[in-house]
This record gives sequence, C-alpha cells and structure tokens, in this order.
Amino acid sequence: MIKYALFARLEAKPGKESEVAALLETGLKLANQEATTPIWFALKLSARTFGVFDAFTDEAGRQAHLAGPIAQALMAKADELFTQPPSIEKIDVLGLKNQPA
Repeated sequence: MIKYALFARLEAKPGKESEVAALLETGLKLANQEATTPIWFALKLSARTFGVFDAFTDEAGRQAHLAGPIAQALMAKADELFTQPPSIEKIDVLGLKNQPA
C-alpha cells in the first residue's frame, strides 16, 4: 500500500524553463528504472514553477529515491537552473485512487 511520498517544488530561473522540463523528462526515464518508486509525476505548476510528486510503499523506498540518480541530477543542476535550492517535503499519503486509463 502506498503510504509515503515526496513533493519537490522547483522554481526555474528566467529563460531556463525548457531545460528544467527536459531534466524532468530525463527524470521519468530514471524513475521507470526504480523498482521502489511505483508512482512518479513531473508537474508544471506555472510558467516557471515545476514540481515532482512521487510515492512509495515504505520508508526504505522513499530513502532510496532521495539518495538515487534523480535527486542527484536535480542537485547537480540546482545552481544553474533554479532560483533557489529545490524544496523537498516528506509527506504521508492518506488516500489513493489509481485506476488504469
């Protein structure tokens, strides 16, 4: 059961929006390789604000993700792409509806 999640908010520097979007597209490829990350969304919240929501069945999966290649890629590009370091919040999932399209 999905109980643990993360939400990251990313504010792109002016003119870096397409690079942030491309980085998040790469993140999807990496997330698809993570067995402990069953849910992963890249979001565009406004013209320059992006987000990532991902969810896990246990705390070990969440911690593995935080130490994994997506987090490393975000932090490696943080100074170049973002107005401030990514805000990453640990959150709890209270309910989930997941239905195939």
